[in-house]
Amino acid sequence: MGIVRRLRVLLASRILFRNWLSAGIKYYLIRHGLVDESITARFRCGYGGVYVLSPWVYSLIVNAYYDGLFSGLDCGDLVYLVLDYGGFRVRLHIDSVVFLGDVVRENFVGGAYDDLVVGGRVVADVGAGVGDTAILFALRGARRVVALEPYPSLYGEALINIRANGVEDRVALIDAGLGSFDGEVCASANNLNEYTIFKPSDECGVRVRMYTLSSLIKEFNIENGSILKMDCEGCEYETILKADPGDLTVFGQVIIEYHNGYESLRKRFENAGFEITIKPIRSAKVSMERQGYIIAKQRA
Repeated sequence: MGIVRRLRVLLASRILFRNWLSAGIKYYLIRHGLVDESITARFRCGYGGVYVLSPWVYSLIVNAYYDGLFSGLDCGDLVYLVLDYGGFRVRLHIDSVVFLGDVVRENFVGGAYDDLVVGGRVVADVGAGVGDTAILFALRGARRVVALEPYPSLYGEALINIRANGVEDRVALIDAGLGSFDGEVCASANNLNEYTIFKPSDECGVRVRMYTLSSLIKEFNIENGSILKMDCEGCEYETILKADPGDLTVFGQVIIEYHNGYESLRKRFENAGFEITIKPIRSAKVSMERQGYIIAKQRA
């Protein structure tokens, strides 16, 4: 990062923090190994909420604001970052900031899910993350969103964000994963700072429910013509390739962010009577042969 950008980012942080200068100096000292501490940030909103931020999170916030990924703050009992989307003010809890670049660049600004016609439909949102896509689908008119997130820390953030945006009446958020078997597995309750495929843990901090596509459809009464969105960092292969063709055809449209090529998924959906489109990830430079979106739509 060049010196000119660093200065501009610092000056822009005046809008966010009452102590913008001392926080910026503290970050500079930490970054150059002169001190080894956290940064106390006094936000310019509400009651002037005070947060102790790691240098990494502080940097994420000020750079995201400078880059226009959010437009302001909303403070009450908690601090939220506010972004504008289709005439709505979307609020994301401050602790969701580690995923802000992906969430905004890919899903809101990048339009990753603009191909889906969700109005009046049921959406199964597999890999809900911090709740951003469930919120997006609800704001775009989905009648009901069944959102699964297996990581307890992400599930907790998603719950905060869904409530903050007033869509909890349309979103059923479940601390669960999707795969090739039904049952419960042990999982760590530790915080997660990046998206990774969910794997059972030897540390049984919590027990997490696992569904197959068939059991998900039955338990939550997912009707014909529904939408399936999957972004589960790799669980798409074991889920889709082992699913019954009749379960796939419950969905009129499917979008999956694939993480290890699309060919096997393409063949599975084509054999089940779907038309296929492949499109790239917009927020990262990655080959479509490795990662991107596969969109499956039932043939008329």
